[in-house]
Amino acid sequence: FDRVSIQPWIDSGNRTCPITKLPLSENPSLIPNHALRSLISNFAHVSPKETSRPRTQQEHSHSQSQALISTLVSRSSSNASKLESLSRLVRLTKRDSLIRRKVTESGAVRAALDCVDSGNQVLQEKSLSLLLNLSLEDDNKVGLVADGVIRRIVAVLRVGSPDCKAIAATLLTSLAVVEVNKATIGSYPDAISALVYLLRVGNDRERKESATALYALCSFPDN
Repeated sequence: FDRVSIQPWIDSGNRTCPITKLPLSENPSLIPNHALRSLISNFAHVSPKETSRPRTQQEHSHSQSQALISTLVSRSSSNASKLESLSRLVRLTKRDSLIRRKVTESGAVRAALDCVDSGNQVLQEKSLSLLLNLSLEDDNKVGLVADGVIRRIVAVLRVGSPDCKAIAATLLTSLAVVEVNKATIGSYPDAISALVYLLRVGNDRERKESATALYALCSFPDN
């Protein structure tokens, strides 16, 4: 459904969806998906060299991720160790769907949420970045909300650092791709008002991300 593909389909007189075959309106209009565009712009592109790396290197990354997860979830790990693990997991999960699923299934989400609650801004920023990467998996979006990520996001939008606030708003955009999450986020106390406040007083990046999140949320009528 990128514009260069769907426009010629419509211009040729087709009035059905090319995938579902369901009828379209007589004069269909194309609506840009700004939320998805913003998520793509926030996602670092993997170079061809990286995508063609040998499988042995991928296997090494998967093995490495297990050690990093163990450090993150361990109660005895120092903040410095957790920060190192988070930083490396952010890099790994940005480009590898299998590792994203592995991190989610390992119980590391709870440890990342604890880091958001820690009050340490550096830990908070890295843990939010990890959660954002995990939310790229559709199967994770509802699970993250069920685990209580919205409460943490709203708290960060109120009192976090500028970078943390921007990442938190982007995370809301990613979660709002799922319709049921739009309703859950919108009904959460202060979620929308926190985004509106950030839109008013934030820096350029904060305002851009909060506006995109609001755009995504407001496609649900009650919001």
